[in-house]
Amino acid sequence: MKTRRGACYSCHAAAADGPEAHRRKRRRTAAAEGSPAAPGAPAGCGGGLGDMFDELPDDLVVSILRDVAASAGSPADLAGAMLTCKRFRELGQSKVVLARASPRCLAVRAKAWSDDAHRFLQRCADAGNLEACYLLGMIRFYCLGSRGSGAALMAAAAVGGHREALYSLAVIQFNGSGGSKDDRDLRAGAALCARAASLGHVDALRELGHCLQDGYGVRRSVLDGRRLLIQANARELAAAVAASAATPPPRAGSGNNSGGGKAASRRHSCLLSDFGCRAAAAAAAGEAHGANRFLVDWFATRPLVQAAGACAGTAAASPEDDGALRLCSQALCGRPETRRHEFRRCSVCGVVNYCSRACQALHWKMAHKAECTPMDRWLDAAAVAHLDADAAAVAPAP
Repeated sequence: MKTRRGACYSCHAAAADGPEAHRRKRRRTAAAEGSPAAPGAPAGCGGGLGDMFDELPDDLVVSILRDVAASAGSPADLAGAMLTCKRFRELGQSKVVLARASPRCLAVRAKAWSDDAHRFLQRCADAGNLEACYLLGMIRFYCLGSRGSGAALMAAAAVGGHREALYSLAVIQFNGSGGSKDDRDLRAGAALCARAASLGHVDALRELGHCLQDGYGVRRSVLDGRRLLIQANARELAAAVAASAATPPPRAGSGNNSGGGKAASRRHSCLLSDFGCRAAAAAAAGEAHGANRFLVDWFATRPLVQAAGACAGTAAASPEDDGALRLCSQALCGRPETRRHEFRRCSVCGVVNYCSRACQALHWKMAHKAECTPMDRWLDAAAVAHLDADAAAVAPAP
């Protein structure tokens, strides 16, 4: 019997019984019905268009995912690319991709912190990503209470030239964080500040200037200290001008000119200059580092005493109580105390405290200059005057 093509069933069956013909038929059926690929097809993204991804070499896919990780604006960007298929998910976990992840790609929020986020940062740190080493080190040191591993991760980032890690280690050395007051190493803190300042860290440059002025960990030199402070202010001014140039102007006739003016005034109202120069700071514009934002959000919803693992039994203590630990009063810093009275307090009011001189200078120009009042002295003077008045009233007349 012959078919329409003029071939017998036996001949047609012999020609079509090969494995390649069966695979072609299964692929056509899967593509037509939208079903998964056949078991004999290459493993990858499924049937239909998925076969196109299977034909791409691994090196090309890794390079694409690496560029996605380097330019990602949030962790969801890389996660969305990895969820495309199983092959992308496997290649997206390679060290080449994780080592190039951008700071915004690693910016995990405190509200979304989980074991999966911890493992993701750990894989990025193992791949040699300096930003992941610093971020995970700050989280472990201050939030999770793992001082040793957190300091080791920050040290690994500092060895690679990460300026934020260098400055954070300098703050730890100045305050003796994670240990006692005797563990402070002023010379090491000044050396770390000098290294971070050489890499362009403005806060480290200002901290080093104050150290030179006060002879704190280095040989005292008032002129050199003032020169460094002027350099820090000049860099802030340059950053402020660049940020203002990058900010789009408000639309004409939109009715939001007042709001734009207020935003601009807020952006230019807080200056870190120690000599009266009015320049906007990058931190005032809400551009704090991802690690500092994580600390602020973390301790905003968690008791500081319990998170630090200190002062057991005083979880209900108020910040004014001597048994409670405090956060740095600079709102965008987020660093907490690791022991009682670790941070420096304002010598006038005694209400605010700071982890570093840089945070003190920032907060002074932002808010504390208008709020700082010698309340203790006024109260003592008022109490003494009240006692004198009572004594004069009780004393018998001659």
